[in-house]
Amino acid sequence: MTQAPTAETVRQLVRSLLHDGDDVAVSPVVEGGPPATWWVGTRHVLRLATDRDASARQRRELRLRALVRPYVRIAVPASVAHGEWAAGLGYTLDTRLPGATGEEPGVSAVGEADLAALLTGLREVPVRQAEALGVPRVAPRSLEELRRTAVSAAGRLAEDDEFDPARLVQLTMPAARQLGAQPGAPVLVHHNLWSEHLVVSGDGRVRGVLGWTEAFIGDPAEDIASLAAAVGSPAAVRAATLAGYGSRPCLRGLWLARCDALVRLTDGLEGRDRTPLPALRTRLRRAWEAILLERVTELPDDETP
Repeated sequence: MTQAPTAETVRQLVRSLLHDGDDVAVSPVVEGGPPATWWVGTRHVLRLATDRDASARQRRELRLRALVRPYVRIAVPASVAHGEWAAGLGYTLDTRLPGATGEEPGVSAVGEADLAALLTGLREVPVRQAEALGVPRVAPRSLEELRRTAVSAAGRLAEDDEFDPARLVQLTMPAARQLGAQPGAPVLVHHNLWSEHLVVSGDGRVRGVLGWTEAFIGDPAEDIASLAAAVGSPAAVRAATLAGYGSRPCLRGLWLARCDALVRLTDGLEGRDRTPLPALRTRLRRAWEAILLERVTELPDDETP
C-alpha cells in the first residue's frame, strides 16, 4: 500500500530539517506526477518513499552512494538529512547537483569521457561490498528472447507507421546468440542511466548521476543499453569503448537498447507503460542511431524470426 505526501507534509518536514525552512520554497519536481520528489529551494532535493519496499531501496541507496563515490569520479548526491516522514516510510534530503536533466542532455565529447569514467568506476566497485549492502545479483537477460518480443513489437509499431520492421533484419537469431552474455566477473550496474538521471552542464559535461535505487550486480551491457537510449548509440558506444569494453558487450548493449525501445513504445501506445510517449519515441530514435562498429563487425547471416 502506498501513501502519498501532501504539500503541507513536505513543508512541515522542510521546516524541521532546515534552519531557514520557513522561507524556502518547495515544489514537486514533476508537475502532475507522483508527489514523491520535491525541489527544496535552489540547493536541495527531497525524496520521499511512498511504500515500505521503496523505503528499503532508499536506505540501501544511501549506503551504496557512499560506496561508489570514490570510484566513479562523477558527482553523486549526498544526503544532508534522512529519516522517516511517516511510519515506516523514509525520506532523504539530498544536495542538488548543478546542471540539468531531461530528454535533451547534449553530451559533448568531453561528456562522453565522463561517461567512460562512470562505466570504469562501476566496474571497479568491489562486488562483495555492494552485496553486503543488499545489492542483488541479476542474471543476464536472453537477447534471443528479447529479440522475439521486439519482432512482435516492431510489427505492432509498423501498423501505426512508428517503425520499419525491416530495420531489425540485422539482428538475426544467430546474431542474438552470438551477442549472448559472456562468462566473466559481474559488475555493479546502475541500471537507470536514463537522461533524467544524468546531470549535464551547459558545456556538455556529465556532472552527476542520480537514481541509484535500482542498482544490481550483473551484466554491464545493461548500462551501455540505457546510455544508448539516453544520449544516443554512437555516444554510448564511444564511452563504453573508452571504458575498455570490447565490441561484443558494446553491440550487446546496442541491441538490448533497440529491442527494449521497441517493446516500451509498444507498451506505451497500448497503455502498459506510463512514460510519456514523446520520451519513448526519443529513446527509440536514439537507440536506433547507426554506429560505425555495427558497420564493420560481421554478424551471422539472416534467419527467419
